[in-house]
Amino acid sequence: MLDGARGLAKGFWTTLRHAAQPPLTVPYPEVKRRLPPAFRGRHRLYRHEDGLERCIGCELCAAACPSSAIYVQAADNDPAHPVSTGERYAAIYEINMIRCIFCGFCEEACPVDAIRLGPEYELADFDRATFVYTKQMLLEPEKYAPRRQYHADVDQQDPQLRREIPDDLDLGEVYRTHRPLGAPITASPDQTHHPLA
Repeated sequence: MLDGARGLAKGFWTTLRHAAQPPLTVPYPEVKRRLPPAFRGRHRLYRHEDGLERCIGCELCAAACPSSAIYVQAADNDPAHPVSTGERYAAIYEINMIRCIFCGFCEEACPVDAIRLGPEYELADFDRATFVYTKQMLLEPEKYAPRRQYHADVDQQDPQLRREIPDDLDLGEVYRTHRPLGAPITASPDQTHHPLA
């Protein structure tokens, strides 16, 4: 009987001791935790300052992907109207975000720094087809990724959440200075060709 009362008192003491401490949970989405420097979120394709795509269609990112989430179909670059700086460019570039494991191998394999994993992590949506990101969606994520529809009230309170990341900025600096852009994809520019779906 005495052991039972002692155990009960010990349990109550533990409860009271922890009840006096401040809460450990973060009231998301009003408060967002700072992301670690090596955080790997949504992919993004980049352009050069002159507007040409950095991707040269080498398909090394697709070869490095352990989950076969990337599909690249290269085409010859027209010298009169170049799309990228190389001899070839990615005519079709798609990433199946359902298959992606966010390992960052594509980013490491790219010889021209065309693809990077950014700090955006709010990728939820209701339609599986929208998780196949096309080349246009990866080049212009702000156009095809509207403000976070699930937390629009928070976005209006803090417009700095949607700051654009310049493509020539050091990636480490991006992680230190930008909060997540995160936006669910709700509309795809082209749903006609999806070998990854």
